[in-house]
Amino acid sequence: MAGRQRSKIGSDFCRKTTLRSGLRVISERLPGVRSISLGVWIDVGSRCEQADENGLSHFIEHLVFKGTRQRSARQIAASLESLGGSLNAFTSREHTCFTARVLDEFLPDAVDVLADLTCRPTLTPANMNRERQVIIEEIKESLDNPADHIHDLFAATHWGGHPLGYPIAGTEEFIRSVSRARLKKFRERHYGTGSVVIAASGSVSHTRLVRLVREKFDLPSTNPTTVQPVSRPDSPQIVFKANDSSQTQFCLGFPGLPYEHPDKMPLVLLTSYLGSGMSSVLFQKIREQRGLAYSVFAYHDFFRDAGVFGVYLGTDQVHLRQAYDLIMTECRRLRKRKLPLGALDRVKSQVKGHLILGMESTTARMHRLGRMELLVGRYQDLKDSLRDIDRVRTSDMARVANTIFDESRVTLAVLGPGDPKQFDDINPKP
Repeated sequence: MAGRQRSKIGSDFCRKTTLRSGLRVISERLPGVRSISLGVWIDVGSRCEQADENGLSHFIEHLVFKGTRQRSARQIAASLESLGGSLNAFTSREHTCFTARVLDEFLPDAVDVLADLTCRPTLTPANMNRERQVIIEEIKESLDNPADHIHDLFAATHWGGHPLGYPIAGTEEFIRSVSRARLKKFRERHYGTGSVVIAASGSVSHTRLVRLVREKFDLPSTNPTTVQPVSRPDSPQIVFKANDSSQTQFCLGFPGLPYEHPDKMPLVLLTSYLGSGMSSVLFQKIREQRGLAYSVFAYHDFFRDAGVFGVYLGTDQVHLRQAYDLIMTECRRLRKRKLPLGALDRVKSQVKGHLILGMESTTARMHRLGRMELLVGRYQDLKDSLRDIDRVRTSDMARVANTIFDESRVTLAVLGPGDPKQFDDINPKP
């Protein structure tokens, strides 16, 4: 055992052990619960792919559920459900995660199943061909859902060819043609000890978890995954994609901040103030006062070395420019004047409440453990996060607004009917 760290979290402890193999195991024991949420986090996502291998991370995440050396697809599906638990997985732009939730007495079963999926999948040609069609249907479903597709269109436009803008599921053409040899080579490159974190939260003994991980996981030794540095155009990026929908989907955004930036919390508060919930400024002005949209919200994606702030809404094409102008008016207002103290206190309470409520879920806490370990290599406990929120001042909010809401770097993606000429005043000219 190479090292162990312990940090206080509320009335309990977060413990981390790095095995000699390089595998990291981090856990948080919570009193008063019977469940354990367990996740195997792999430091690979669509960002780690080349243009000619886009979709492989997601394909592998699907394919391992089709069979391992010990279990068939049916046995995998029943392995934890038969115990009252659950088994799932997801792929994001930077990570792949396999998750399980079980009663504490079934921790050995959960570790065994997750180790089987991540270390011993068979990846047979027959299973690969069956899963191709499943993923192709998933891609088609996303393309047929404008409210989903607009976010891929926005990401591709915002990142200007960088892998952060690739669609996570890849393209139908690539999924149809990729070979088993290429998929296996990609997996061997990224599924290694230097890129894997096992995280658990709930009624879990750290010592027992470490012993089980050491027994069950047999990944090859590798170095941590490296990624292409972020780059994007320093000018307005605008795309219109027409379709025959009755509603126009719209995403507007700006370059944001990386996960560990010192101004992360002021930006979280700005995002919440603008577009989190029914009381937010954009919801009130765009939906409640003007009736221009049913759904409108702001968000921020934090990556290890970059970020993106965005606003989404769906509206009638005749209201598109009006909605854009309302959003930009609020962004400009935040640049020119400080928030009143009362407004800042309200949004602080909102963000703290969301954070505390989320921490009542063992699954949410496990996600926080795993993601923090992969992104920054350490855990920030709840008390420190709440303290960071309380420290934000109105001057911090204004400074960050002036940094983020730079109209010379705006991205605008529009999907559906609409006249691009109405944005000629911001559209870059050749």
